[in-house]
Amino acid sequence: MRTKTAILIAVLVGVHGILLLAGFFAPYDPTAQDRELPYAPPTHLHLKDRSGFHLRPFVYGWMPVLDGDQAGSYQEDRSREYPVHFFVSGPSYELLGIYKTDLHLFGVAAPGKLLLFGTDGYGRDEFSRVLFGGQISVAAGITATFLTLLVGSILGIIAGYFGRWIDESLMGVTELFLSLPWLYFLLGVRAFLPLHLSTIRTFFLLTGVIGLIGWARPARLVRGLVLSSRNRNYVLAARGFGGSDFYLLRRHILPEAFGLLLTQAALLVPWYIAAEVTLSFFGLGVNEPVASWGNMLSTLQQYSVLVSYGWLLAPAGALVVTSVLYSSLADLLHSRLKSQST
Repeated sequence: MRTKTAILIAVLVGVHGILLLAGFFAPYDPTAQDRELPYAPPTHLHLKDRSGFHLRPFVYGWMPVLDGDQAGSYQEDRSREYPVHFFVSGPSYELLGIYKTDLHLFGVAAPGKLLLFGTDGYGRDEFSRVLFGGQISVAAGITATFLTLLVGSILGIIAGYFGRWIDESLMGVTELFLSLPWLYFLLGVRAFLPLHLSTIRTFFLLTGVIGLIGWARPARLVRGLVLSSRNRNYVLAARGFGGSDFYLLRRHILPEAFGLLLTQAALLVPWYIAAEVTLSFFGLGVNEPVASWGNMLSTLQQYSVLVSYGWLLAPAGALVVTSVLYSSLADLLHSRLKSQST
């Protein structure tokens, strides 16, 4: 089990590292438009041409088909090859938001295009937008999770440790929040707030709304754990020897809650990423031209786009992969926590 957990954590760290360094892994600026290549399909990597096999992969350019039954589609222009090179210069970006550079992991010489996931209706590279959009969506999920667990753990500890009317009052509010249909409530709250905000303000507003709505369930779980922990013999003995409330919480109770909060974090992150995607999908989250997985998928509301350009589902695939990784980690952490308790 430890090996599986370590592998999953390593994969998640790798995924988050790629998103964090999106400018390096993305070959193009996610906002750069090429109106000559709207809805271009992914380019095909080749290792063989008329002269034989090549060790270095290459691509052909896309050429729009103007006549015939295939009008509006694309075909490869085999008059010129564009070899794929690594560690190339390209559009400048800020690495980690600090250092400005133009180094990219891979790319091809202009006017060639290496479109791993094709382009959208404005000719923007879908692969680059998935990476940069993942920064927004995943950061929103992690930030909202941190806020939820912070509020939920504080209220749960207060309710479970001090009990009496404090416990009854807080748990009454918790029941109210648990009874709310969170998706509709989230849509309603966000729709009530201003729509025309800067990207940074929208991001923090979005994460704040998502994070503050979901605190009730972690609060109940932490409260139940604290209730059981405060009456254990070693805690009662420590209190008898003069241990303060702060000491008892820090030394005996909070360490037991850490595993529970870690499991909850692994569960909540994909839920909150999906919440951000849902809001942005309906135009209530981060707006264009800044990419997020939600506003990238919003173009699929048009049925003709959905059935004709399947590569635009790439953000949904990224969301599924991320959610599966986090859910698998949560299952392993829960199993490990359960085995330790028994």
